[in-house]
Amino acid sequence: MTEVLVKPMLEADEGLAGEFFTLLKRYPNLEWFPVDLPIASVAARHRAIFRLRTPDAILSATSVLSGANILITNDRAFKRVDVLDVLVLDDHL
Repeated sequence: MTEVLVKPMLEADEGLAGEFFTLLKRYPNLEWFPVDLPIASVAARHRAIFRLRTPDAILSATSVLSGANILITNDRAFKRVDVLDVLVLDDHL
């Protein structure tokens, strides 16, 4: 959610930010996870081992602990995370 809302908020477009929020809040088969202590712990490990930035480490840790089958991204940094199946969109377009 954070990444999606940045541009409309930078442009002070609260209407668009609200539309994105509502769409993602209700999107089918999309589940939201709070950052809890287990996620924070695994994120610290991913940050150290895979040299990820903190937001990316939180995402990779959440993916692992939630049992996600695949992480779809356009950020090649996730290719270093060998405990996840990562699909980089640019590799397939």
